[in-house]
Amino acid sequence: MNLPLSMQLLVSLLAGLLLGAIFFGGLWLTVKQLPKVSAPWLLFLGSALGRTLIILAGFWCVGIWLSESFRWQRTAVCLAGFIIARMMITRYTRSTNVPATGKSA
Repeated sequence: MNLPLSMQLLVSLLAGLLLGAIFFGGLWLTVKQLPKVSAPWLLFLGSALGRTLIILAGFWCVGIWLSESFRWQRTAVCLAGFIIARMMITRYTRSTNVPATGKSA
């Protein structure tokens, strides 16, 4: 089953957005939980390992997905989606942490 290249790239972009949301959203949630746990290093290490394994598996699946052709293009578009998700989550988390005066802490 071969989808057209445009459809493959669209799905790769969506996969990159999802992977970025998982990675950076998980990082944000982990950092928020660190002060509340008795062993923060264990939480951080486990979270980093889990998030990294999920991302590596996701990029690997996008790279070999469906066909032999256009592997690097799909992976590059997936990376672009990952970076876009990073920018979106950074903007969202920054806006929720800014005090009412508008100045950052």
